[in-house]
Amino acid sequence: MSVKAILNEKGRSVVTVTPQVTVQQAATLLHDNHIGAVVIVDVDDHIVGILTERDVVASIAKYGAGCLDKPVSSVMWQNVYCCGEEMTVQSLMEMMSKFRARHLPVESEGRLAGIISIGDVVKYHIRAIERETEEIKAYIAG
Repeated sequence: MSVKAILNEKGRSVVTVTPQVTVQQAATLLHDNHIGAVVIVDVDDHIVGILTERDVVASIAKYGAGCLDKPVSSVMWQNVYCCGEEMTVQSLMEMMSKFRARHLPVESEGRLAGIISIGDVVKYHIRAIERETEEIKAYIAG
């Protein structure tokens, strides 16, 4: 299965912010949307950064609560690891493991096309195992 298939199944909506949004505003979006990362984009939907829950906590630990009033551009990851829609799930897992990334934005033609989390990958594997189990049961009963 490809990243594109997972996106088609789970949806392509991504919570995004601009670089000028404060860390507090981004943290509120993380909380309100029950997500672990927001993607920072420019006006043309090009990915310029990513901010995760861990980044917020690390910023508070390092700089104190005052960092919440700073723009996300001051604490976001600028060198964002991205994947493409045609990437296989196996390659995606290898990439997530290699870079210790729990969220990878998906790019298509240079623009943001979705986001894949480690939870999405786990759900994919659970569904694949369930399908395989049903096929084996049907074969045995068959």
